[in-house]
Amino acid sequence: MFITFEGPEGSGKTTQVALLAEWLRGRGQDVLTTREPGGTAIGDRVRSILLDPACTEMRAEAEVLLFSAARAQIVGQVIRPHLEQGGVVLCDRYADSTIAYQGYGRGLDLAMLRAITAFATGSLVPALTVYLDIEVEAGLQRKQEHAGSDASQWNRMEAEALAYHQRVREGYLAMASDQPGRWLVVQASQPVDAVHQAVRQRVAPALGLVDA
Repeated sequence: MFITFEGPEGSGKTTQVALLAEWLRGRGQDVLTTREPGGTAIGDRVRSILLDPACTEMRAEAEVLLFSAARAQIVGQVIRPHLEQGGVVLCDRYADSTIAYQGYGRGLDLAMLRAITAFATGSLVPALTVYLDIEVEAGLQRKQEHAGSDASQWNRMEAEALAYHQRVREGYLAMASDQPGRWLVVQASQPVDAVHQAVRQRVAPALGLVDA
C-alpha cells in the first residue's frame, strides 16, 4: 500500500509518518518511509538546490522540473520496488505537492503539471493521501518556534509570502474535495495522538489490521 502525507508548512507530517510506521511495524508490516524531495542520493542533491534560500532567482518552471526529476528517481529506485515486494510505503510529500505548490501556489497550468507528474511517476498514484490541515499562520508559527532565532532554519519554500502559502492550502483542500475516496483530511491542530488515531482508523481496515 502506498500512503502519502501532505499538508502546509508546520502541519506535523514528519511526526505522523514516524508514528504510523512504528504502529504498522508493530503489526508485522514491511514499512518503508521516505520523503520528497530526496530519498535517494540524487534526490537529496536536487533537494539541496530546491530548498536553498539563496536560489531566489529560480523560475517556477525550473522548480517543477527539478521536483519532478527527484520524484522520477525515488519512484523508480525506491518506492515502486518496495511496493512490488508487497511492502507498505509512507512518503512525506509526493506528487500532490506539485499541484498545490507549483499549480495553485505559483499559478502554473494544472493540466500541464499533471502530465509532467504522470511521466515522472509512471502514473503511480497513492492508495491514500493523508492531508494534515492547519491554518497557514498557525503552521508557520510552529515552524518559527522550532527554528527559534536561527533564520537559516527557514528554507526557500517556507520563506514565501503568506498569500502564497494560503493559495497552497486552498489547493490542497480543493484536491481533497475532488477526490474524497483517496484523501483523508485530518485537523492538524489536534493533539498529536488524536491525529495519529484518526490516521490509524483509516489505514487499519485498508490493510486488514485491527486498530488496537
